[in-house]
Amino acid sequence: MILPLHELAALGTATCWAGTGLFATDAVRMLGPFHFNLIRQAFVSALLMLIVSLSGAWAGLAMPQALTLALSGVVGILIGDTFNFAAVGRLGPRRAGAVFALNAPMAALMGWWLLGESLPPRAILGIALTAAGVALAILGRPRSDAHRLETLYGTVITGVFLGLGAAFGQAAGSLIARPVMTTGIDPYLASLFRVGASGLAMSVLAATPFAPPLRPLTRRALFLTAATAFTGLLVGMTLFLYALQGSQTGIIATLSATSPVIILPLLWLRTGQRPSALSWGGAALAVCGLALIFSR
Repeated sequence: MILPLHELAALGTATCWAGTGLFATDAVRMLGPFHFNLIRQAFVSALLMLIVSLSGAWAGLAMPQALTLALSGVVGILIGDTFNFAAVGRLGPRRAGAVFALNAPMAALMGWWLLGESLPPRAILGIALTAAGVALAILGRPRSDAHRLETLYGTVITGVFLGLGAAFGQAAGSLIARPVMTTGIDPYLASLFRVGASGLAMSVLAATPFAPPLRPLTRRALFLTAATAFTGLLVGMTLFLYALQGSQTGIIATLSATSPVIILPLLWLRTGQRPSALSWGGAALAVCGLALIFSR
C-alpha cells in the first residue's frame, strides 16, 4: 500500500526531527546546551523572518495573542529545548528522543487536568504504553565499543530528569499556545513570535553572571547548529504544515511522532552499529502508545 503524499510528508517530518538529534549531539557537547540553543535560535529566527516576509503573513496578530505566544516560546523553547539538548548531550539522540516522546502523555494529562479535556481508557492505555516503551528504550549501558552518539556522558538518571523537564516544557508550551493557534493564525508568524521571545530572553540571560561560560565557537559546531535549524524547522516544519493541509490531525500527529523509531536506522547508518532488540521494541511500544493517545 502506498501512502498518500500528505502522510508521506508527515513521515518526512519525523525523519527530519530524528536527524536533528544526530546533528545536535556533537554540537551540544562542544557548545553546551544553553549557547547551542541560543545560537540555533538566531538561525531559526532568520529563517522564519525570511519566510514570513516573503509570504506577507505579518497581519492578524493582536497584542494578547502575541504575549501568549511569547510566553509559550519561553516555556516551550527556552526551557523545553535547552533541557532537551542537555539530555541529548548526556544520553545521546536515541535515548533523549525516547524520553522527549513523553511530552505527548504529559500534554494529554495536563489537558485533562487544566482544560477539562476527556481522557478515555484508550488514552490512559496509550500513556502507559508510551511510558513503558521509553523505559525499555533507555535501559542498559552502552557496550564498550559504542559510537560516541550512543555513549553516556554522566549518569543516566540526570539525563532522564533533563529529558522529563524538556518533555514538560514542550507539553506546557503547546497548551499555552493552543488557544491562539485555534484562531487560524499563520503558523510561521506564530513560530516567529515564539522563537523570537525565547531568543530575546536567552540573550538577556546570556549577559548575566548566571549564564554558563561561552565555549570556543568552531566552524564545525556552528555548521552543525545551523544544520539543526535548517533540518528541524525549515524542512521538517514545512513538511508538517503541508501534511496538515490534506489529512486528519490525529493521523499526521501520530506519523510525525515516529521519530524514536526512525532514528534507529539513521543511527545504524551513521554509526555502523545495529541497535539492540530492546531499543527497537521500546521505540515501537512508545509509538503504539502515542498512536492511542492521538487517536482519542
